[in-house]
Amino acid sequence: MAEILAKVLHAVTAKSYVPLKAKPLFKRLNLPESDYPEFRKTVRELVRTGRLALAKNNTLRAADAHGTVAGVYRRSAAGHGFVRPQAVDGAPQPEIYIREDKALDAATGDEVMARVTRAATRLKDAAGEVVRVLERATRTFVGTYFERDRVALVRVDGNLFAHSIAVGDPGAKGAKPQDKVVIEMLRFPAPDARGEGVVAEVLGPNGAPGVDTLSVIRAFGLPEAFPESALAEARQVASQFSETDLHGRTDFTDELVVTIDPPDAKDYDDAVSVTIDPKTKHWVLTVHIADVAAFVKPGGALDVEARKRATSVYLPQKVIPMFPELISNGLASLQEGKVRYVKTVRMEFTPGLQKGHVEFFNGAIRNRKRFTYDEVQALLDELAGKGNPPPGPLPAGRGSSEAAPSELDSPAVSDVSSPPSPEGGVGPAPDLLPMIRRMRDLALLLRKKRFKRGALELTMPEAVLEYDADGRVSGAHFAEHNLSHQIVEEFMLAANEAVAEHFTAHEVSFLRRVHPAPNEDKLEAFAQFAAILGHPIKRPQDRYELQRVLDATADKPERAAFHFALLRSFKQATYSPVPDEHYALASHHYCHFTSPIRRYPDLQVHRLLDKWVRTGSASANTEELAALGEHCSKMERRAETAERELVKTRILSYLSGRLGEQLDAVITGVADYGFFAQAERFPAEGLVHISSLVDDYYWFDESAHSLEGRRTHRRFRLGDRVRVVVARVDLPRRMLDLRLADARPKTEDDGGDALPTPGRPPRPRKRRK
Repeated sequence: MAEILAKVLHAVTAKSYVPLKAKPLFKRLNLPESDYPEFRKTVRELVRTGRLALAKNNTLRAADAHGTVAGVYRRSAAGHGFVRPQAVDGAPQPEIYIREDKALDAATGDEVMARVTRAATRLKDAAGEVVRVLERATRTFVGTYFERDRVALVRVDGNLFAHSIAVGDPGAKGAKPQDKVVIEMLRFPAPDARGEGVVAEVLGPNGAPGVDTLSVIRAFGLPEAFPESALAEARQVASQFSETDLHGRTDFTDELVVTIDPPDAKDYDDAVSVTIDPKTKHWVLTVHIADVAAFVKPGGALDVEARKRATSVYLPQKVIPMFPELISNGLASLQEGKVRYVKTVRMEFTPGLQKGHVEFFNGAIRNRKRFTYDEVQALLDELAGKGNPPPGPLPAGRGSSEAAPSELDSPAVSDVSSPPSPEGGVGPAPDLLPMIRRMRDLALLLRKKRFKRGALELTMPEAVLEYDADGRVSGAHFAEHNLSHQIVEEFMLAANEAVAEHFTAHEVSFLRRVHPAPNEDKLEAFAQFAAILGHPIKRPQDRYELQRVLDATADKPERAAFHFALLRSFKQATYSPVPDEHYALASHHYCHFTSPIRRYPDLQVHRLLDKWVRTGSASANTEELAALGEHCSKMERRAETAERELVKTRILSYLSGRLGEQLDAVITGVADYGFFAQAERFPAEGLVHISSLVDDYYWFDESAHSLEGRRTHRRFRLGDRVRVVVARVDLPRRMLDLRLADARPKTEDDGGDALPTPGRPPRPRKRRK
């Protein structure tokens, strides 16, 4: 080991060394293959002891001689920042607090080298300072152009920088005040210096139609047009496809198969069928997934572009697909009445829900009926009204008030007549109604079993924007998650598990969807939080205890606060070939298999399954899968963040025209500078600044998560219901200021002041214990 250790340190400290991953570094050292296990062990020990730094994309760097670590920096709205060190042996490391004046010119997302100046304790985070920026996340930013004292400036969107950026002479691009522009950063801002940049593109006037979407696309570096080579390949495979060519495929075209999707869906990548074996009385669930792999050859232009994108991006009123529409909306989409290629998982379940025989196929189907969620829900409601309710109540807090059946001795199915369709016309064909009922009953059984094994359900409602005839936002609401959604969800979960369990049993490396268990300290903190609000938890590591609290608060004002607090204690779900559980689903082996049109990890799993179906064996390189998983996880986070950013922008823009409007809200967070409130029926959260609480002087009780008036003893506590007024919208910084609807100024005897204009919270003061 000593010889290998010396060679590794000599290589990484050489002036000519370019950071490499472990495998390429091993090859550069010209060591025999038999030494690779010892080499890996040596590298892990060097990283653990701080002599090597694991940097971006798992490349290895020589560590600084003064106890530094490499990590990703992010800046908070208050100005200070945090560095998240690279994980060691897959284990996340504690974040390092960075004071604003100790961050150099680091920007959010940059990879930095930080020196630790104070070690972490149970009560305090580690603290440190940025000593070097290793790699910029981006040099391109989007903001609003303006002029002040004849100086051209750009206010970058969000809270990335405390001050605007000087852009010199923007005349070359014709920028006008209040235009949205893209800038290329020449010199990043530091605590003692304003940043400098150059206008690279003018997107259009702030507020003009489509400019907000274009701004998000540019800010997050989202891809748009496909390269001509990818489009040409898509056209070629389209010209070769024939619905009558089922060679090498199992023919399911005569089976009763349906899809259930949102009404505005354009691609349909999953179809289902539920029957009952007349001999064994077993449930038979068949899940058909669009066989994208049949049209996308590994290494081809379509594959290269899809791998680069890694996911489709679903922005409001715009989808940036992973594949050209000829594939995503055409060849691979399981359209009604069309013959389409599929990867099929057929699963048997006993009446007691024990999983029986599982089979995999390269198949072909003809989708009998394209249902929307609303149509299926209307049919389920009709069935319940005709004396066919699910047998038994679903426990509270499980995302639905629909019933969940107890385990049936025999899943007998009775035929029912066709109810009227939601549009008032003739209902679906008679043979579809019995299957809808079977689907409902099986899904609820699977759901009940999943919660019995300890699965958790966190309900974080999704915002849905509403538009008028001209395409402008006219309102917003929370998305519904009813029984029709849960049917599809349970069947997709079952298929994903079946594939993961199959590959695990046969020792095939594949790209898993992993969600590691939370850190015990995080769960302890959540338990303390729950106890303060009257929901004690004896064993915070017990999933059933956690779900009990979620159930108990399901219909309480503090529901959102509890769900968000527990979510914050969780680690992020990622893609990785390293065996690990999916904590929230209580699944030991899990992968993503059911959406290959929009997720590249699913396509990778499909290709492995294709090899298995054709040859009876499959294999993949674990290190390549690890790199792919890291890339796909990163692109997934980028897509989700971009979608949230645009939704938030449009909601705030809508509210900017409704200043003074009152909203019923629930307090979701409390700090020494005020409290955050989430509207109950409208997807918006804002800050009620402490300076707007003018009827008293309020102090922050950190242990009770509350603000309390010194004279009146009026309290604002996490979970309390309040009525608020939309006071101010700061679109550039994506901030919403609220004030209490019953805000009363102090009397002269109280020493009251006039109501100030709410704004950005000041740097937090020292908290009272």
